[in-house]
Amino acid sequence: MRAKITYFVTAAVLVFYFALVGSRGVLLIEHGTPLTVTFGVAVLILPVIGAWFLWKNTQFVARANALAAELDAEGGLPVDELVRTPAGRIDRASADAVFARRREETEDAPDDWRCWFRLAVAYQDARDTPRARKAMQRAIALHTKPPLGRVAPAESSPPGDRGCPSSPSGA
Repeated sequence: MRAKITYFVTAAVLVFYFALVGSRGVLLIEHGTPLTVTFGVAVLILPVIGAWFLWKNTQFVARANALAAELDAEGGLPVDELVRTPAGRIDRASADAVFARRREETEDAPDDWRCWFRLAVAYQDARDTPRARKAMQRAIALHTKPPLGRVAPAESSPPGDRGCPSSPSGA
């Protein structure tokens, strides 16, 4: 819940900032000289790019949360089995072992969004955020658009019958 509040507060601050910057861009354009009009247009481009980026990230988070909720309803969310240091940080060797298992599951069932979701969690636990994001994007794409000519895995067989285990432990 705290993460959601932080996200929405940050998004609200960014929207306020975009509006402020946009208003300055309009004022520069209204000034009317070629230089201020050029700067005004350039300044207006920044909030547009920022708003687009914020929108795409909000969509990503909403879709990833929807997948997590669906996986939770199936009882297939990965269980936190990682060893932690006394300070609470994830032990690297433990994260690597879980990651290796998740990677093998994904290689065995490359069309199962559940495997890609769990792989994304393993990447995140191993502090590889760019790959975690790419794996989650793949999970979202597979969930949204099942492969042509095939029935979505959730409709074709029970969760335990696919290559990617759906048990909470992932084993």
